[in-house]
Amino acid sequence: MEPSSPEPQAGAQTIRPSSLCIAQVEQNHTWDVRASAEVALPGRSRPASRVPCEDMAFPRNQKLNLLRLTVLLIVALAGIKFIFRDSVTLDLHKHISKDNDFWGKAGEEKEEANPHNQALELSVVKIMGPKEDTKKQLSMDFSTTEMRLVHLDLKGAAPKVSYLEQVFPLLSKLGANGILVEYEDMFPFKGELETLKSSYAYSEDDIEKIQRLAALNKLEVVPLVQTFGHVEFILKHDKYRYLREVERFPNSLNPHVPDTLSLLKSILSQVMDKHRHSSWIHIGADEVFHLGEGMDSKNWISLNNGDVGKMYLNHIKEVVNFIVNQYKGLQVLMWDDMLRKISMGAIQESGIPKHASPVLWFYAPDFDTEQIGKFISKYADSGFKSVWFASAFKGTTGPAQAWTPLNYHLKNHLSWLKVIQAMSKFPLIKFQGIALTGWQRYDHYSVLCELLPVGIPSLAMCLQTLVNGGFTEATNKKILDVLGFQNIHLEKSTCEGNGAFPGSEIYRMVEQINGQLKESTAKVLEEESAIKGWFSLYHRKHRFGNPRNLENFGSKVLKVHEDWENFIQNFRSQLESIYFPDTVEEWMEENVNPYMDRLREFVRDYREIIRLNAKPKAL
Repeated sequence: MEPSSPEPQAGAQTIRPSSLCIAQVEQNHTWDVRASAEVALPGRSRPASRVPCEDMAFPRNQKLNLLRLTVLLIVALAGIKFIFRDSVTLDLHKHISKDNDFWGKAGEEKEEANPHNQALELSVVKIMGPKEDTKKQLSMDFSTTEMRLVHLDLKGAAPKVSYLEQVFPLLSKLGANGILVEYEDMFPFKGELETLKSSYAYSEDDIEKIQRLAALNKLEVVPLVQTFGHVEFILKHDKYRYLREVERFPNSLNPHVPDTLSLLKSILSQVMDKHRHSSWIHIGADEVFHLGEGMDSKNWISLNNGDVGKMYLNHIKEVVNFIVNQYKGLQVLMWDDMLRKISMGAIQESGIPKHASPVLWFYAPDFDTEQIGKFISKYADSGFKSVWFASAFKGTTGPAQAWTPLNYHLKNHLSWLKVIQAMSKFPLIKFQGIALTGWQRYDHYSVLCELLPVGIPSLAMCLQTLVNGGFTEATNKKILDVLGFQNIHLEKSTCEGNGAFPGSEIYRMVEQINGQLKESTAKVLEEESAIKGWFSLYHRKHRFGNPRNLENFGSKVLKVHEDWENFIQNFRSQLESIYFPDTVEEWMEENVNPYMDRLREFVRDYREIIRLNAKPKAL
């Protein structure tokens, strides 16, 4: 398609008299001379009736007819051209601008594109699709925004992308503007790193889709890659065993082996190459257990008259320098616990504060805010320009916790609010944001904590408390409206109503399993006197019993068993709609099977023995 030309303007064209003289006129019309005087040619000040034509001896009326015809043709052509140009421009705007202005403000002026370039871009869009526009859409300036990141701990119970697609709009509605994604073995590592990925790891397309869905819901994606401690998902493999700080334990990396940094560079590169639009990366670096206990570390300390703190900083400096040199403008976050015991002078000397920000984490409901203030002052004096905080909405009240205690996590956020509101006391350091952690495992080897759908009511309360500066009546009403509940009972950690949020079915069913399964099975199997008297473990072991006595309790036990089997079957279907098979099996084995297996074995024995019709005891 040829690019459209600018619309003709008055004075831009001049009709030369000689052009009228070469036109051939076949019909002779008689025009009113007075009317012709009212028609002025574009760019000419004198009337058309006075245009001279000395080269040919046409009658005056024929000249006027020819002149008027020409003017009408010019006007008609200009009109057609204008309409056509408008149509193309509008269509072009629809293709090029609908995604680019996603983050922009209404009425924001943009540089006008060259018409030729616009036409070329239109052709590219039609051929390639909106890929480039999507990339532009994923970038957003958060430098002046206080961030509220929701932590997705994927080292356990990683949800399917289809569930995240439902959850992201909810997070945005509740006040989040980012997600902190701790991939661990769910990232689609490739090449030499393929060993690290889980059997159910996300695909590269999944990673791209997660970021696209996050962008659509105005959520910044911050990847978290552990680079020192909590690297069990790496060091559990024989291939990387030699990189352990202490050979027996897979928790922490040995910072003195050159391959350690090479491995981390490869991991960081693969992750960041799939997160080109992220403003931050979190490098973990917390709880580096047993650092200094390995022989290489002991030798280093002895030869360099050093200490564990300096050893820690040296390694983190290498990681940070690699990131900032490889990915210009990318900002680094790191957990702060290892920095708490290191001197300000050592931190300053390391140069880390130039490129990284500490993330202070405290998950207790009533932590010491004065102590937090001391840490903030220390980090400001150490040279850090910004600081982040980390709270918890689930996953910090027990490694096998299945049900989220609401009041516990609400109080944690109310404590953090006090700290945030007091940040004016620390003018040398900027509060950049808070990460609401939702731990799914305490570490790679521990069992699952609360599932994400179970933690959503807590997350809603915590987010809205931060957004509104407290847990007010208005905050409570917003939460109830968004989640579809009628009431929240903080002390009981329960909500009235069925709920209408993604995963609310699982929330309700886990509540029943957590509160009733163990109790109901224990009641029917342990408190029934007839079972104790006529169907004890001794009876079941030796396969004997009187049907007359067994029938007294049999129907009751069979009914409880049938009801729970139907319930569990439905629950499994709900889990399978959100989680991968390994998560479903693990959760069932940890939280359902210990009670259901006992009930199933009882029913199996009951049915077998009652069919024996009171045969003698088996020896």
